[in-house]
Amino acid sequence: MGIDSLNKHSWVRRKLTDEHLLNFKGNDYTVYADFLPDFQIGKDFKNSNATWKNTRGFQIGGTVGDKFSFYTNGFENQGIFANYITDFINTNGVVPSEMTGKLDKKTKDWSYVTALLSYTPNKHLNIALGYDKNFIGDGYRSMLLSDVAANYSFLRVRASLGNVQYQTILGYMLDPGAEKLTNDRRLGDRGKWAAMHYIDWNATNRFSIGFFQAVTWADAEPEGKRGFDFNYIHPFIFLRSVEGANTTSPDKMRLGINAKYEILDKTTVYGQFMIDEFTAKEFFGNKGYWANKWALQLGFRGSDLFKVENLNYLAEFNTARPYTYAHFDRVSNYAAMNQPLAHPFGANFKEVLGILNYSYKRFDLQGQLMYARYGLDPDGMNYGKDIFKGYNARVTDYGNRIGQGIGTNLYFAEGRASYLLNPKYNLRLELGGVLRRETNVVKNTNTALFTLGLRSTFRNLYQDF
Repeated sequence: MGIDSLNKHSWVRRKLTDEHLLNFKGNDYTVYADFLPDFQIGKDFKNSNATWKNTRGFQIGGTVGDKFSFYTNGFENQGIFANYITDFINTNGVVPSEMTGKLDKKTKDWSYVTALLSYTPNKHLNIALGYDKNFIGDGYRSMLLSDVAANYSFLRVRASLGNVQYQTILGYMLDPGAEKLTNDRRLGDRGKWAAMHYIDWNATNRFSIGFFQAVTWADAEPEGKRGFDFNYIHPFIFLRSVEGANTTSPDKMRLGINAKYEILDKTTVYGQFMIDEFTAKEFFGNKGYWANKWALQLGFRGSDLFKVENLNYLAEFNTARPYTYAHFDRVSNYAAMNQPLAHPFGANFKEVLGILNYSYKRFDLQGQLMYARYGLDPDGMNYGKDIFKGYNARVTDYGNRIGQGIGTNLYFAEGRASYLLNPKYNLRLELGGVLRRETNVVKNTNTALFTLGLRSTFRNLYQDF
């Protein structure tokens, strides 16, 4: 075998296992590019259905100087899903955690794009313009802002000074299910704006606490076009008074706290509390008043369990009262592209989950168990789980409790085993399995799904709902 042949084989091996497909470096710039496949085949043995996914994608990223960076990816997808995911798509008109598309047939066809342009003038400030997602929290879920929904356009500013970090996100989101306005000149789906502010204080080496505010409002109302409200650019401590200055305001404000404490080396407890609406008199009256709407998260996570290196664990509890995250008009609820901006269950639920992950060299094993209890709606009624229903159509003012409606139990287990082929773009061979059972007095559904795939990218695509 000649020298040229050896060099060729060495180049192919490096590109498959260690390097970007394309990589360019200059005196003041870097650019890389990769092909991102996501090919899966599977079978749901409970329903005798074959599943598959055919995704061809790319990513391009780089830097210009030491202050600018850019990143974009794009995916063209076709697939057939397990029944419970297909039901979600048919009901909501969107692929979970992704985007809408040609979804009216058994074989779904959709596209997905991400873009981010970042400017870091100094170590204390970063400004980013993107079409992506954001996440605030320390757990697997977030009751404040998660990456469950589809991408949306945003301007994000992050600043730090000593032990304090401050973040502002100004976003524009679409609501395909909202009623169209005849006076809205904008073609397509109705839109909404969101202004989110988060300040986090590292009080000690082990304890941090953060305060969160978010307000959402419609881009256009029946009275006419409104657009972006520059009042909400103010620092977050002023937002409550701005939104509350008009008692007939169609805007919706939410407040939250995020905290974590490292109780032991490599073990952290964390939690979140989000207030949607709150009336102290009714809260302490303990009469189940509908407008006492809040969500809670408690959890702990750690690494090197039983002193086994790279054995990581997480246990978490999440709950939200009925009608939380909803509003009288769905376009100003806490959602984007027909998916919640917080927890995928919406509201009116309790959930407990655990995740165990172990990595050894390029092998990775992960298991997840989850149980949830929630209340579904009988036809024509609103018991508070569906955040896309206006809360003025609620069933009752008093006596509301978590899980009201059609009491439903969800059992979910997932396991994945993978071998990492290339860490530069997370190319891996993956074997996975999902066991899911949803049961109530109306129906029982079961899924036993096993998949095999060649997958890539760092996207979180949730199917645990």
